[in-house]
Amino acid sequence: MPTRTDITTPPDLHRHAEGTGPVRSRRPVYLDMLPPCNHACPAGENIQAWLAHAQAGRYEQAWQEIMVNNPMPAIHGRVCYHPCEDGCNRTHIDTPVSIHAVERFLGDMALEKNWAPRFVAKPTGKRILIVGAGPSGLSAAYHLTRMGHAVEIREAGPIVGGMMHFGIPAYRLPRNILNGEIKRIEDMGVRIVLNHKVDDVLAEKKAGHFDAVFIAVGAHIGKKTGIPARDAGQIFDAVHFLRDVELGRAPKLGRRVAIYGGGNTAMDAARTARRLGADEALIIYRRDREHMPAHDFEADEALAEGVKIHWLRTIKEIDSTTFTVEVMRVENGKPVPTGEYETLEADALILALGQDTDTNFLRTVPGITFQDDGTVVVGPDMMTNHAGIFAGGDMVPSERTVTVAVGHGKKAARHIDAFLHSTAYAPEPKNPIVGFERLHTWYQTEAPQRTQPHIEPELAARDFTEIVTGFTEEQARYEAQRCLSCGNCFECDGCYGSCPEGAVIKLGPGKRYRFDYDRCTGCAVCFEQ
Repeated sequence: MPTRTDITTPPDLHRHAEGTGPVRSRRPVYLDMLPPCNHACPAGENIQAWLAHAQAGRYEQAWQEIMVNNPMPAIHGRVCYHPCEDGCNRTHIDTPVSIHAVERFLGDMALEKNWAPRFVAKPTGKRILIVGAGPSGLSAAYHLTRMGHAVEIREAGPIVGGMMHFGIPAYRLPRNILNGEIKRIEDMGVRIVLNHKVDDVLAEKKAGHFDAVFIAVGAHIGKKTGIPARDAGQIFDAVHFLRDVELGRAPKLGRRVAIYGGGNTAMDAARTARRLGADEALIIYRRDREHMPAHDFEADEALAEGVKIHWLRTIKEIDSTTFTVEVMRVENGKPVPTGEYETLEADALILALGQDTDTNFLRTVPGITFQDDGTVVVGPDMMTNHAGIFAGGDMVPSERTVTVAVGHGKKAARHIDAFLHSTAYAPEPKNPIVGFERLHTWYQTEAPQRTQPHIEPELAARDFTEIVTGFTEEQARYEAQRCLSCGNCFECDGCYGSCPEGAVIKLGPGKRYRFDYDRCTGCAVCFEQ
């Protein structure tokens, strides 16, 4: 992106001074800026770069670019809540680029064609133990392997994937996709030991001759509530309910199921209950829709599949299958009791009130400190207060999503690598973020986003078949071509064609341009382009 700058001062992107003629005290320079999508991605993907490859049909190059930062694009294209799209500058023209859909297309193509990540890593002789085979642990293992370290993951459960397996139903994340991306990480040389619960981290570190440990045990314990109950019927917590369904141990729920909570897990539990044969799945939530933690599209899909939601209700008492609920009202964003009561009937209750993490096994490790909720305190380098012991994912204070967990794994890997080399990892400084007001998009045309097809809701609720269909190649390429390449030159020739002095020199495909300052008069026409 050409911008005018004084040769002795930093770039001034806000002033629009006119050219300076033969004095030439201000000159155009190249200044790459940070696209808002890249800035918003918790996994740190260079989204603009891989979209540029995809729009040119260089699909494997696009996938390899994603794999530099994120080892599971087919998974992320399905389950990430794509904050990258929230800040997309394309919104100011029509609709954001459907980044997640293009990422899913590339991830699925990689699985179909059996692509492998390209990297060169000289073995370091260092060994790292990872506790937990969820998204954060898998991400750390992947990145550490790319750095040449030997990695072993020890997982307490019988399946690799953590909450991707036990917290995300198959209708959102098909298991062949999940297993395929996990297998690729294993094929790189990562050793995974299942059904191995780590109770003494320091003992296992010493016995295995590990040089560092990354702990990512997730949050697998459902929160409880103190509802008075007489002869209570079936009560489950959502975490264990979804886990049992995944393991083929689905409980018999009865005809009518109540779900208590308003997050994404509550929506998944209700939709899963419908798929298991419940005639009615009723969500009870103490706030209104505006203040629910679940994403809007999750609630929309649940409602479309026949799930009912009782907003502004809280359960006060349970007597067998009869629920007494109090009507609430919202004041200043908080639910307030009204003293009005209703009764509801349900054969089973699923509690979806959030998750806790079990970090008690770390209480004996010197130096490690905890928040009141049991999450582990880590520094900016993801290391605990015990040297060589790192932690990430849902077990540390953070937003709990797959993408955030994967980002933690990558960040921890970089700091672990630096720790093993007795150095400190310092990320490269980022360029300033480019907003729409800084783009001179003379080339813009309206080209609205293409949406991925959904299975009809009445059919979707019958089984666990994936509900969203991926893009065709034509659709994916069209969507990638909607990218504005914000803040990064894609050789549109605007500056080259506009210069009246021939001071912009074209260097060839992929090489951009250079400026001949002997010819430049500082007229700023290139900048305006």
